[in-house]
Amino acid sequence: MRLRAITEKKEIEEIIGKCQWCHLAMSDTDGNPYVIPMNFGYRDGIIYLHGAQKGKKIDILNKNPRVCINFSTDHFLRYQNEKVACSWSMRYRSILCYGRVEFIEDPEEKSRILDIIMSNYSQEHFTYNPPSIKEVNTFLVKVERFEGRSFGY
Repeated sequence: MRLRAITEKKEIEEIIGKCQWCHLAMSDTDGNPYVIPMNFGYRDGIIYLHGAQKGKKIDILNKNPRVCINFSTDHFLRYQNEKVACSWSMRYRSILCYGRVEFIEDPEEKSRILDIIMSNYSQEHFTYNPPSIKEVNTFLVKVERFEGRSFGY
């Protein structure tokens, strides 16, 4: 088994496409890390996210919009000898995406973003009522850099 870098856009997007959630990592103004799982949408090098208008995540992102987003899939626990701990390992493929959060306020753009997010989970067409659009916080991350790793594949 060996570790290899993933650099091809096709494989990066295949891994992201297999994921049902991502982990959004951010850092507060004191340098404390904060990581949360999130539903997402992805299209053309942009990650789309949504959440509440207020809360710890939004407070942090308003002060420091730099983020790292993790996608991880194809996990498989394996071993050469079940009695030898050092022979155990985990096969996986993962991508890290670095960028800055941009908040979106325009109601039509919010609806478009929600459609992109929902397309990751369903092929249905959805409508959104104006109060819901007003209350949801949508944001995106234009990926500045991808880092991918694969172990055992």
